[in-house]
Amino acid sequence: MEHAELDRRERDILALERRGFAGPGAKERAIREELGLAPVRYYQLLNALLDDERALAHDPVTVNRLRRVRQARRAER
Repeated sequence: MEHAELDRRERDILALERRGFAGPGAKERAIREELGLAPVRYYQLLNALLDDERALAHDPVTVNRLRRVRQARRAER
């Protein structure tokens, strides 16, 4: 079965996650300015993307890294 492509916003979210950010607030500012999203909404969308096989196919390195980070945070709780 052919997977549908990620939409533009989904690809932009993954692209933003690939970047490094210097200093506190830089990432949140980029989320607001570049994507027009509130950070809370951004992280909700990102979390859903991490469970999406289309995202894994699009950017396996980033998705797998973020899945590991998420799993480590859950294990700490």
